[in-house]
Amino acid sequence: SSTAPPTVRIIHSGHACNVEEERYTERVYTIREGETLELACLVSGHPRPQIRWTKTAGSASDRFQDSSVFNETLRITRIQRLQGGRYYCKAENGLGSPAIKSIRVDVYYLDDPIVTVHQSIGEAKEQFYYERTVFLRCMANSNPPVRYSWRRGQEFLSQGSDKGVEIYEPFFTQGETKILKLKNLRPQDYANYSCIASVRNVCGITNKNVLFKLSNKTASPTIKLLVEDPIVVNPGQTVTLVCVTSGGDPTPTLTWVHSADELPKKSVLNGGTLTLPAISIEEAGVYSCVASNNVGNPAKKSTTIVVRGLKKGRFWITPDPYHNDDNIQIGREVKISCQVEATPPEELLFSWLKNGRPLRSSERMVITHTDPEVQPGTTNLDIIDLKFTDFGTYTCVAVLKNGGIPEISIDVNISSTTVPPELTVPQDKSPLVVQEGDTVELQCLVSGKPKPIILWSRADKEVPMPDGGLQTESYDGALRIVNVSREMTGTYRCATSQYNGFNVKPREALVELTVQYPPAVEPLFTEIRQGLGRAFTLNCRMLRAHPSKVLKYEWKLGTRLLTMGQLDQRDETDYHVRALNREGYGEYTCEVTNEAGAGACRFLVTGRAYAPEFYYDTYSALWQNRPRVYGFKLQWTQQNPLSVDRIVAYRLGIKQTGQSRWWEQEIPMEGAIAKGELITHNLTELIKPEAYLVRLTPITRFGEGDSTDRTIRYSAPVNPHLKFQCSFEDEAVCMFTQDKRDDFDWTRHSAATRDTKYTPNTGPSSDRVGSKQGFYMYIETSRPRLEGEKARLLTPTFNVAPKSPYGTVTSSPTYCFGFYYHMYGKHIGALNAYLRQKGQSGADSSVWTLVGNQGDRWKQAKVNIHPTASFQLVLEGIRGPGIEGDIAIDDVTIEEGECKDPPHNSKCFFLGVGGGGHDLYRLTLKY
Repeated sequence: SSTAPPTVRIIHSGHACNVEEERYTERVYTIREGETLELACLVSGHPRPQIRWTKTAGSASDRFQDSSVFNETLRITRIQRLQGGRYYCKAENGLGSPAIKSIRVDVYYLDDPIVTVHQSIGEAKEQFYYERTVFLRCMANSNPPVRYSWRRGQEFLSQGSDKGVEIYEPFFTQGETKILKLKNLRPQDYANYSCIASVRNVCGITNKNVLFKLSNKTASPTIKLLVEDPIVVNPGQTVTLVCVTSGGDPTPTLTWVHSADELPKKSVLNGGTLTLPAISIEEAGVYSCVASNNVGNPAKKSTTIVVRGLKKGRFWITPDPYHNDDNIQIGREVKISCQVEATPPEELLFSWLKNGRPLRSSERMVITHTDPEVQPGTTNLDIIDLKFTDFGTYTCVAVLKNGGIPEISIDVNISSTTVPPELTVPQDKSPLVVQEGDTVELQCLVSGKPKPIILWSRADKEVPMPDGGLQTESYDGALRIVNVSREMTGTYRCATSQYNGFNVKPREALVELTVQYPPAVEPLFTEIRQGLGRAFTLNCRMLRAHPSKVLKYEWKLGTRLLTMGQLDQRDETDYHVRALNREGYGEYTCEVTNEAGAGACRFLVTGRAYAPEFYYDTYSALWQNRPRVYGFKLQWTQQNPLSVDRIVAYRLGIKQTGQSRWWEQEIPMEGAIAKGELITHNLTELIKPEAYLVRLTPITRFGEGDSTDRTIRYSAPVNPHLKFQCSFEDEAVCMFTQDKRDDFDWTRHSAATRDTKYTPNTGPSSDRVGSKQGFYMYIETSRPRLEGEKARLLTPTFNVAPKSPYGTVTSSPTYCFGFYYHMYGKHIGALNAYLRQKGQSGADSSVWTLVGNQGDRWKQAKVNIHPTASFQLVLEGIRGPGIEGDIAIDDVTIEEGECKDPPHNSKCFFLGVGGGGHDLYRLTLKY
């Protein structure tokens, strides 16, 4: 079958320090902070899989986790520590399960170390006198964990090197710090101390150190604030806060912090002086000066800035509380209350006027004030035994006693017309029916004098009002909603508040709001591809609408009416086409309407064929039989070929990339194309080394279908005339691949990254040339591997230049296949080499084999091969009876011609291997 589920592998080409293959778990990609991460996801499968990179949840500030990268290559420039984590490449094409590979990215870094100094508890004084115990603590943020060392002057300190010095790591810190303890401070302990932080030069990260000078003057910081506390100012004034150090060695650094948030943007910081120009009420609060010199605890002193101001002046009238009557009546008591928010509250002063003249407290006019420290400042005027002569305008005036702030005055009229409020809703204002998107005004009429503030809220739902709050204030009784939506349907309550009115039981009224909206339908748009003469059905479904009782529908093709009707109890309607003709192609529309408007389902019925899908896994797609040109085997399948009329031909367009001119030809198709059928067309006379854009368009009797493009790039095939050599240093491993039909895989490894829990007495301790940093391929035979299980590694495909794309050579050329092997361990199984040729599937020819322990050293094998067609070599490792059976290979070579120098240290090798039918000759040399 041409279809195949996806496979995927991850390779890197960025600035990796190291890529380690962890046993049984995952691959780890180590990179230095600030370098470029570049990971490529190589996929196979047909149809061509879609690729998606994702990352597991990391830091909330890591933006990558909020999105995905739909691309083969993931590139992060200047990678930061928070971007470390596990990255996944997922490939899916709808066949089988998605293929997923992961790689863990470990970002290495080392920050500058910091030394802090403390005295033992209970002994802290201003200075470090003799016979005091001092702790020097060194800390540095790093990955991997840092290794600390201490130096006094030029002398390295270690545990036990000085009886007066103790170096230890607190149990609870888990490697985060290293403490140098100076017991009973001695004269020689006054010195320069260096803390060296090291990550052992991983990723080229050099050591970092910090110097601290300990002397008899060393002391923790002390500071003074040269300002009052609190500082009371008017808005718009400039405030200057001055902080100075009064002690501390080394000299402390000074910073200012604000209690509420960051320092105001317009603030100016100069050393210990903080200037706040044109201060506002929002910038009030506690400002703290902090001094630190890493000795003892930081010093902190604070002051509060109070910005003076008055706001929110309100009043309310309370009728005689001893009578069950909300009206003001002659001979009864009435109280007027006035409230203002003041800063600072202790400066708030109230005064009362009647008809513009000052009013003093008396037996019948009692003025009282609440404590502004307890609640916002309130003043009350109690009128005892109300008389006709008491009618008039009463004014409460609020000021701050030190001036500079505009006063607030509130007028309250007491007269025979001062009556409690009543609420009514106009007859035509409830229920209200509006269309979605309109601007609507809900109205409550307020009678009475004075008219209070009206509070609007939702009466039927515990949900916010349109402005987001639970209540909305209105001074005229109206609630205006712009762009009303269907969620705003419901009952709204308007109620009087006590503010600017009577302090009586609230009056309430209800308003019903109904928001109509047109039908919501599905599908909004669907494309349907059909061949002529076929039957099909279109379905339009109504999801929701208001009103939903009377719904009409109309089916149209273009502007032509096909049918119409009423939904009644149904929520969907169908239109049937019994036999599609040419006039039946086009856009069908089903409109469902109500009073609020219409919703429409749209269907585009077309005979266009679906796009072909290029096959990217063609075996040896590129060939060359002339010096200046090359050929390419183009293969594809047709997506849903039976959904439309038979495809009679394909239009093939081809052009050089970067050029504008297209060359076109038609490729005729005989008979119907089956689903999944692999179609082949050979492209010839392509100029080396140009790349070409190829466009393929299916053609039916309806006309042209959807096109698809791909780019063909020239890549010189591995040319055995030139020596092929692979030492596995590159992660792409010279395009070697794992056999999908074996039991387990070969692993790329180096001794430098070898797991500390590796199996002893087996496997190499370096690569073939003796480098511990060099890489090789090996089979891991520890659990869960079983005896007899096989791992096969395939070389790239090598071309034996044929006369034609499908021809064979007239004579079998000879190539020398060589490699180094390491077979050490008492449980070594077998290492085999096979020749695999094109056109001889399932008939791999054995060319070399070796069994058992060969000693702890690398040895070379060479063998002549005689392929007659394009070929690969297969290296097969077989697990022996135990875990001490790791087999490794390195430095694989393929070169035209006979093997010149047989390996001097081989016990056996094989010669004279060709294609099918040839004999295998064995020559054993004994030394």
